[in-house]
Amino acid sequence: MCGICGIFEFEPGREIPHALVHRMAETMIHRGPDDEGIFTGPGIGLGFRRLSIIDVKGGHQPIPNEDRRIWVMLNGEIYNYPELRRDLIARGHRFATGSDTETIVHLYEELGEKCFSRLRGMFAIALWDSIKRKLVLARDRVGKKPLFYAENGKRIVFGSELKSLLASDCLSRDIDLCALSDYFSYGYIPAPKTIYRAAGKLLPGHFLVASAAGVRVEPYWDLSFGHVENHSEEEWCERIRHELCEATRIRLMSEVPLGAFLSGGIDSSAVVATMARIMKKPVITCSIGFAEERYNEADYARGVARQFATSHHEHVVRPNALEVLDQLVWHYDEPFADSSAVPTYYVSQIARQHVTVALGGDGGDENFAGYPRYLADCRENRLRRSFPASVRHGIFGPLGRVYPALGWAPRYLRAKVTLQNLASSPLEGYFNSISIFRPADKSNLFAPGVRQALRDYDASEVLRRHYERADTDDPLSRIQYADIKTYLADDILAKVDRASMAVSLEVRAPLLDHKLMETVAAIPSSLKVANGEGKYIFKKAMAPVLTPQILYRRKQGFSIPIDRWLRQDLREGAHDALFGIEDGILNPSFLKTIWEQHQSGRCDRSAELWAVLMFRKWQAAFGV
Repeated sequence: MCGICGIFEFEPGREIPHALVHRMAETMIHRGPDDEGIFTGPGIGLGFRRLSIIDVKGGHQPIPNEDRRIWVMLNGEIYNYPELRRDLIARGHRFATGSDTETIVHLYEELGEKCFSRLRGMFAIALWDSIKRKLVLARDRVGKKPLFYAENGKRIVFGSELKSLLASDCLSRDIDLCALSDYFSYGYIPAPKTIYRAAGKLLPGHFLVASAAGVRVEPYWDLSFGHVENHSEEEWCERIRHELCEATRIRLMSEVPLGAFLSGGIDSSAVVATMARIMKKPVITCSIGFAEERYNEADYARGVARQFATSHHEHVVRPNALEVLDQLVWHYDEPFADSSAVPTYYVSQIARQHVTVALGGDGGDENFAGYPRYLADCRENRLRRSFPASVRHGIFGPLGRVYPALGWAPRYLRAKVTLQNLASSPLEGYFNSISIFRPADKSNLFAPGVRQALRDYDASEVLRRHYERADTDDPLSRIQYADIKTYLADDILAKVDRASMAVSLEVRAPLLDHKLMETVAAIPSSLKVANGEGKYIFKKAMAPVLTPQILYRRKQGFSIPIDRWLRQDLREGAHDALFGIEDGILNPSFLKTIWEQHQSGRCDRSAELWAVLMFRKWQAAFGV
């Protein structure tokens, strides 16, 4: 895994200074501690930091074509490069290295901008075509690898991290208030926004072309849920196992030590089981445990490790793990409220002591509808169909407004969620169920000036755009599609990328192989959520290799006990961070209200407080 960055000026002029590109690349040395590569010319500068995985000796980047007029940089891996390479050699192309990166530059010579749809892997790519004087940027289909950019009409700067853009001195630090509103709803900032008004994220499955004509962004792939296939359960199980095996096999390509994350859940266990079937030596597995039993999955991970005779390594995370928060805030570059970033960092850290590449189980919940909220959403949709719209709006709406606000209501009064959701559309109900700050609370969170600036902004539109673009009428599939475009890309994959890259570890996700995803998208939703459980067909497919204790245990998720930590170990430090700034953005009286509600033990406000804490720490780290 690596880091890429660069500057392109739309009109040719001075040569971009080597020192400037070096400064941008150096901010990401953790992404690529093994090597640096820089290419500069009139109006173009490309910077690269390398973590050597494939062609360790010969894969220095940027890499040119034969006449050195087209240059390419890759952050990621191209798993089908051996087949592409053979075909390109047969067409007369000459290769100077054995790396997967060089395949891209020759494929571009053959296909131009159509080349990205031929790549199977995870990638952020920068390609400089001096013949046509254009810069081409591309991001993999689901967003495993990040790519940020900013353009001002004269130039475009880009990088794997926002830090590299800041180092260019071309980026204003003005906050995008709509992005901040999104953050306090979702816990992350959805693409194409970033926390900075002047910068954006390239969307997954898209490429960008910058030239004297300006900037053009186009999609090259999308996931379709509109072509459902009817097969027996046994046939689907066989196809799932086959696709998972192939997706795992091609991700074992490495010239450096390789292992796996193992939580003891079905997804990581399925990946480890598949690796054990393919590999000739024991799989190296790594897991995290907690002293708090209700968060601890270590026993399940040990059981899977014993079953498949892995070389297992484990680390217990205790409250003093919160000492890493400032470090994590620096690595994430923008506010990020998923508290599982903490254990993800630690499992990456322990894995890096033994391997350079780790396979993970990310993608199983999104593909196979494994999150509990999908079950709740299916139940709510059944109830919606049971009542006419006039009843839902006329009865459930007013009843929902009678109950106290969810955040501080006693548990027995929290029927408000269902009542309000039933009075809403399926999308609005889903948005309410996943929001950290529900709309009324978020309005109170902001100071009056910010509230006024955001008066016409609705964060649910982020989901709506994707929900309405899905090529299906099936409610569950539309929610899955929206989650894949938002939560998966900008929370789950961002979390893993930043935490693993902080320790120079490459993480690969077989369950996010695009061919496997296309197969799973064709499975009827009735086989994903069935008999009152999610992942029905995936569990059935894995039944021959995983025990019932793994397949059917209660889902825990990769979370930490922030509710208790905020009342005990983290209380003093969190209080100082929350109330040490008066910036005209957040409303201190409302913060005091939810802080006291949480400290009293009357209700759990940990998710909201954690989101504010991460925002405050980001402000302190980046001087905003």
